[in-house]
Amino acid sequence: MSVALLSLIRECDHLLRPEQFADWDGAHNGLQVENRGRVRRLAAAVDASPATVELALAAGADLLLVHHGLFWTPRVPWTGSTYRLLRRLLEGDLAVYSAHLPLDAHPRLGNNARLCAALALRPSRPFFECKGRLIGRRARTRRPRAELLEGLRRAVGSEVRLIPAGPEICREIGVVSGAAGAELARVATEGVDTFITGEGPHWTFARAEELGVNVFYAGHYATETFGVKALAAHLARKFGLPWTFLDHPSGL
Repeated sequence: MSVALLSLIRECDHLLRPEQFADWDGAHNGLQVENRGRVRRLAAAVDASPATVELALAAGADLLLVHHGLFWTPRVPWTGSTYRLLRRLLEGDLAVYSAHLPLDAHPRLGNNARLCAALALRPSRPFFECKGRLIGRRARTRRPRAELLEGLRRAVGSEVRLIPAGPEICREIGVVSGAAGAELARVATEGVDTFITGEGPHWTFARAEELGVNVFYAGHYATETFGVKALAAHLARKFGLPWTFLDHPSGL
């Protein structure tokens, strides 16, 4: 069975509304590379890179869904490694669709919504403005810090770094996937006593102690696996296609 690429892209755009988002230079949300027009198998990965392109081709995928797309670094001229990457995409007839902030922010399929669900933080609500949109989620709870740490380790499947500078019973938890640690002071002004994100700079250790906020660093990569998995699973159910997650962790 195959599905028209255009049908899948229309569904992604309808769900994620990429045209409504400003984003970082190079994000280029939406369809980044076309194929010949048909899709039989989906693949999902956090990053579009030579390694994940090879994994997608080996899996027989026709459409690769990613959070971080191809154009974070300049892709002109088409020489050297850029030429080799583009050649593999075109020879393999592999389309690429990227969703950065739109996939962070989505209230059901987004990285932050899915991570909250994995931690049983329900209901969650939007918070943390970035580029004019609320992309994070926050929730009220009464969760022991140690219990939250163990739950987060299970959810991301890897080690989590904790700065235990806030209360032992977490009541206002904010979740922003990726690299939001440098925004710790802004998060604290919003009344969050516990902040879950992917990574942050060294100085946030002392800042967290000063502000009295717990900080969990669960990994940039690990916190951003949730959205592409959810998007691929949604498309697979709707269109009756098989899909696979291509795990290529950075360890960061």
